[in-house]
Amino acid sequence: MRGSSERRPLLNEAANHQLDSDSDQNLALPTPVPSSKHDNSAKHHASLVYRRIRRTKLRRDFWLSVVTTGLALYAFLAYVRPAINETYGVTTIFKKKIPFAKLEKFVLEEPKEENLEKWSNYYAAGPHLGGKNYSQAVWTKEKFEEFGFKAEIVTYDIYANYPKDHSLSLLKKDEDGEITVTYKASLEEDVLEEDPTSGLEDRIPTFHGYSASGNVTGQLVFANYGTYDDYATLVAKGLDFKGKIVLVKYGKIFRGLKVKRAQELGAVGVIIYSDPGDDGEITEKNGEKPYPEGKARNPSAVQRGSVQFLSMAPGDPTTPGWPSLPGAPRVAPEHAIPSIPSLPISYIDAIPFLKALEGHGLDATELGDTWKTGGLDYKGVKYFVGPTPPEVTVNLFNEQEYEFAPMWNVIATIPGHLKNEVVLLGNHRDAWIAGGAGDPNSGSACLIELARTFGEMKKAGWKPFRTIKLGSWDGEEYGLLGSTEWVEDKWKYLDKNAVAYINVDVGAVGSNFDAAANPLLGSLLHEATTKVLDPHSVQKGENKTIYERWGGKYKPLGSGSDFTAFQDFIGIPSLDMSFQLGPKDAIYHYHSNYDSTAWMERFGDKGYLYHAAMTKLWGYIAIRLSESHAIPFRAADYSNFMLNYIEKTKNLTHSALSSLTSPEKATADDFQAALSDLEKAAQKFNSHASRLDQWSSQVAFQLDTESHPSQYSRLLVWITVKLWGYVHKVNKAYQRLDRSFTFEGGLDERPLYKHVVYAPGRWTGYEGAVFPGLVESIEDGNWTNGVRWAGIVRGCVEDAVGVVRKTEGYRVLNVEDREDW
Repeated sequence: MRGSSERRPLLNEAANHQLDSDSDQNLALPTPVPSSKHDNSAKHHASLVYRRIRRTKLRRDFWLSVVTTGLALYAFLAYVRPAINETYGVTTIFKKKIPFAKLEKFVLEEPKEENLEKWSNYYAAGPHLGGKNYSQAVWTKEKFEEFGFKAEIVTYDIYANYPKDHSLSLLKKDEDGEITVTYKASLEEDVLEEDPTSGLEDRIPTFHGYSASGNVTGQLVFANYGTYDDYATLVAKGLDFKGKIVLVKYGKIFRGLKVKRAQELGAVGVIIYSDPGDDGEITEKNGEKPYPEGKARNPSAVQRGSVQFLSMAPGDPTTPGWPSLPGAPRVAPEHAIPSIPSLPISYIDAIPFLKALEGHGLDATELGDTWKTGGLDYKGVKYFVGPTPPEVTVNLFNEQEYEFAPMWNVIATIPGHLKNEVVLLGNHRDAWIAGGAGDPNSGSACLIELARTFGEMKKAGWKPFRTIKLGSWDGEEYGLLGSTEWVEDKWKYLDKNAVAYINVDVGAVGSNFDAAANPLLGSLLHEATTKVLDPHSVQKGENKTIYERWGGKYKPLGSGSDFTAFQDFIGIPSLDMSFQLGPKDAIYHYHSNYDSTAWMERFGDKGYLYHAAMTKLWGYIAIRLSESHAIPFRAADYSNFMLNYIEKTKNLTHSALSSLTSPEKATADDFQAALSDLEKAAQKFNSHASRLDQWSSQVAFQLDTESHPSQYSRLLVWITVKLWGYVHKVNKAYQRLDRSFTFEGGLDERPLYKHVVYAPGRWTGYEGAVFPGLVESIEDGNWTNGVRWAGIVRGCVEDAVGVVRKTEGYRVLNVEDREDW
């Protein structure tokens, strides 16, 4: 216990002055006042003052140490710890970064057309089917390493097929029972002198990936595009598909779903062709010469492709939900691939089959507008449904060899200061043909040139804030094989660390920009397209940006490329973009031998200008995602998108109610009430999402040392640390936000698709279905299941609100209001 003397006022004025001083010097200890031997009282008081000041200094030093240690611990736990540079042992907070303006200049000026031409020519020089392109995998890996990045080849053993033999014949039985072949399809594409890869000895035959082997004969029927509605129309008209061979056009939906529905209805085989009626104005009928003389479709062109049931289960059909590693358990593949054979043919081969149907069954043009799109009337074709008479049949022979083939993904890593925030960029390199200059190798060339650009940036001292990974996928054409297996293999890592996945499949085959995106990335996509000029407008002297020509409208994500597993399995916000055909552009020979370097350089992208534009776009998006202090997402765009589609779902429900009986309407009323509850939850999410975006923008502004160095330099250290801690919280919310919209059980009959907002349509494949559980319940008239799905989606929305609310309660500091400091 202290004595009473310690509570008395200090008598030494010099000591009082030093205790009250506001100077920046350390608290000084006064020299004891000298006194005579008779002045014991003054000496005693001086001693008390000395001891008291010493204790004050010790207490001050102690509490200063506690506060400093606390701030350091806060910084370490909140943001510094994950930001530690493992190589140099310094933190991102205090390490000087290359100004973003300089990085932007790199990605917008460094990509070179001559390099893109070189990379494209390498990839498109010969055959490179999935599982048959190891030399390209090695070359890609070596390029990544040459540019300064660590790369690896990741191998999976995947169930796939390769063509052995095939034939397709039109048969006629005479009165004596003798069968003659009236037409035998060539099943070949013409060798063109002007197109060297069309005549390679090792060119790939026409076939369908995952088609069943078989030798079947049956009457022929025509089913338009082979959509679910097309088949339903014919069934309603009394057509029986059992034992028939079905002829359908490419277009509208994924080709595998055309085969799936035919199989379900009892058909024994499917033939698919490309009709020039779907080529717009660029047709022979309209006076255009066919390739190679002109822009119209070559009559012998054949679209190869997969007939996997893509909207049911992408990836290796024998390992649904787990990676195809050595020793992995396998299941029978029939849930995901057809059991009946199919063949792709050219429209010149299709004409005799269409003519064999003439006058038999229904006139197709009387079945509705979508049945009037055939473009072969100038060749004497009249479109009839059939079936052909019993004496006129088709024989379809298809021999495929199935095996477990190694497929090789190439993964390059550009280590960032943050290891737990990863930006992913990807393209597949496998193609159905010797060529693939458009699909996929225009994108492959962009990926290599982007890697070279990043390498130049690294030489200039750049190390990304967030880690970047580049993926060159194998086996995409068969059914997104390489990317899906990698996602299944790296699920935990990606779920914890991935920020976004940016996909470029077809980089450039025309002049029209096209994109499908998660709304979190929509604002960034708009920003990026304002940074790059459109090459054609530059040539015309207009100097319009890509955004100005495009208009800014992007589509919901469906499937058909490597973003699928990232977005639909895990909930990693994804973006897919390309330059596609404009209305006056030359017809693109998709999955044909004529998707070649010769076509690309003459018609597709002369001078590789759009290749360069795509590389710049990709690079800008990548560095904005990797370098921004706050991840450049917009949660409010997502919530507004959801509210818009909830309204569309309500309208779809109202349309369906008109045909219901009273008992059914009672159940539907429950569904409508559940939709109202979902809408309320989405409105709440919208409110929180808007605040998250606002706070993110404010914090990013305050940490932007390049734009506001004077304000930033005046920030006190503890405020800076607090801001970094808060931006870490914001980024984690953005990173986890889309994961909230995944449901562990997956969609009905499609358990791999776990996202409740996005999925490919059950019967479209390519096109995205928004709120698939709700929409499918309405389509099926299953209102009880609709109530269930409304509850599931509402629960996910509430989870998203919970993620966002973790960032709330922090006071964002205003750099202009210094009194708050």
